[in-house]
Amino acid sequence: MIARFKVAKHFDITINDGQFAYHRLDQAIEAEAKLDGIYVIRTSEPATRLSAEDAVRTYKGLAQVEQLFRGLKGLEVLIRPIRHREERRVRAHIFLCLLTGYLRWHLNEAWAPLLFKDQTLEQNRKTRDPVAPAKPTPEAKRKKALRCTEDGLPLQSFSTLIAQLATRCHNICRIKSDPTAPSFAQLTEPSALQDRARQLIDAFPVPGKP
Repeated sequence: MIARFKVAKHFDITINDGQFAYHRLDQAIEAEAKLDGIYVIRTSEPATRLSAEDAVRTYKGLAQVEQLFRGLKGLEVLIRPIRHREERRVRAHIFLCLLTGYLRWHLNEAWAPLLFKDQTLEQNRKTRDPVAPAKPTPEAKRKKALRCTEDGLPLQSFSTLIAQLATRCHNICRIKSDPTAPSFAQLTEPSALQDRARQLIDAFPVPGKP
């Protein structure tokens, strides 16, 4: 009895008692090689509302969503996998994940001058060829070369900036010479980087912010 079947669409295999043979399907391989690196994006939106170029740009926006999920599951946000057994807890966990992503996005936008984040990228995405390989913008090249802000502060990643901010302490103090005196709270003096991060958050426009 001979069994014949395809492997990965491009090979025919023949198996017989004491025999194994295969050959390439050259025509199928050549046909698929012509499509290497090509994919089709289809949308129900009419061209008057969404051009072909904008459809590709919108599709590539999925990368930002995937980056958000990587951040939630990684070490930056520290939301570890949790197994829930009640619907209300699942909903609460999803809400916290979405809230974390929303907060992280706003922090990235507010702190962009302190980060390696390319502040011209969003505008550049709207005008550049969505199919051609992306090239670094002058802003990205400048940050990579200088590795510091315009006012001389060292550029950070989101993780390292959070770590820098975490070094500021809230101390409960007591006067050593007077043990009976009440204790008092005191914040350590902010570094130039910490102070600049606070200024950027205060100045960042957020809907509903007084």
